Amino acid sequence: MPIHRGRAATHNRQSTRFSIPETEADGDWLDIQETIDGPSPKLRTQVTEEFPRTILSFNTSPDIGFDRSINAYRGCEHGCIYCYARPSHAWHDLSPGLDFETKLFAKPKAAELLRKAFANKRYIPRPIAMGTNTDPYQPIEGRYHITRQVLETCLAARHPVTITTKSDRVLRDIDLLRALAEQRLTAVAVSITSLDAKLSQLLEPRAASPEKRLVALQKLTNAGIPTHCSIAPVIPSITDEYLEAIIARAAEAGVSSAGWIAIRLPHEVAPLFREWLETHFPDRAGKVMAIIRSIRQGRDNDPRFGARMRPTGVWAELFRTRFRLACKRSGLGRPKFDLDCSQFRRPSEEGQMELF
Repeated sequence: MPIHRGRAATHNRQSTRFSIPETEADGDWLDIQETIDGPSPKLRTQVTEEFPRTILSFNTSPDIGFDRSINAYRGCEHGCIYCYARPSHAWHDLSPGLDFETKLFAKPKAAELLRKAFANKRYIPRPIAMGTNTDPYQPIEGRYHITRQVLETCLAARHPVTITTKSDRVLRDIDLLRALAEQRLTAVAVSITSLDAKLSQLLEPRAASPEKRLVALQKLTNAGIPTHCSIAPVIPSITDEYLEAIIARAAEAGVSSAGWIAIRLPHEVAPLFREWLETHFPDRAGKVMAIIRSIRQGRDNDPRFGARMRPTGVWAELFRTRFRLACKRSGLGRPKFDLDCSQFRRPSEEGQMELF
C-alpha cells in the first residue's frame, strides 16, 4: 500500500454506501504515470467554509454522557486512522480515506449561531460537548479560532462546555478555560493512545506527540481546570501495552480521573484500518483483527445502542481489570465533573445579556 508522508490513510477510494460509483486508477496506467506526468503532487490541506443554519447537534444515545454537541469542523487533519468519524465524509461524495484528512470544512459562524440558540426562550441549558466527532483543536483552529469564539460565547452566557482533544493547542485558550473553571463551567479531556512518539506518528500523524499531551494535562491541572485522561482507543496488540504507563503518567500530571474506550471500526473505517495494519504491522495484523472481532460479537464493529461502547469477551475483561488495577495504584477515579447550569444568562436577540 502507498504511504503518504504525514497522512495515515493509504488510499482515497470513495464509499459506495450511498450509491456513489467507485472509481480506481487503472493499474497499467499507474506503472507509467510518474514517467509521463512526473511525481504526484504532495497532498495539501483544503478548507471549505460552510454556513449551516444551526450549530448544536442533539442526540438521544444511551451510550454517551451528553445530549448536545458542537462540531466546529468536519474532517480532521490529525488523520487518526481509527477515527470513527471518517464515514461522515461519505455523505458529501468524499472519501473517508485521504479526503477526510485533507478536505476539511470549517463553520466560521459557529459562535454567532450558538448565541442565537442561547437567545431562544425555549432553550434549556445542559453541558455542550466539543471534540466528540472531530478535534476542535486540529491545526486549522490556529487560523479560524472557532473553538475559542465558542468558548467566549459560553463564558459570556455562563453556559457549561466540555472539551475533548488530542492537541496541546488547547493551552492557547487556557485563559478562557480557567475563567470557565472558576465558575464550574468546564472540564477538559485529553486523549492519549500510547507513549511511543513513533507509533503515534503512524496512528495519528498530525496530532500532538504523547509528551506534549501530558504537558498539556499538567498545565491544565496547574491552572485549576478539571481534567480527565482518555485512553482512546485501546488497540489490542498495538497500544494496549501502554495502558498502565499512561495512567501512571496522567496521575503524575495531577489528573483526577481516567477512562478507556476500545477501538471501534464502523463502516469504511474497518477496511482503512486493515490496510494500515497490513502496511505497518503485517506480522500481527491477523491477531489484532481477531481480538477486535472477539470483543465485538464476532464482527469488526458492533453498532447496537447499549452495546457499541461496551466490548465483551475475555480480552475486554482483561483490559477492564488492568485499567481498574492501574487506576487503584495511581489513585485515579471516575470522572466527577459537576458542571453548573444554574448560572445561565440568556442573551437578548440583540446580543446583550439579560441582567435578571
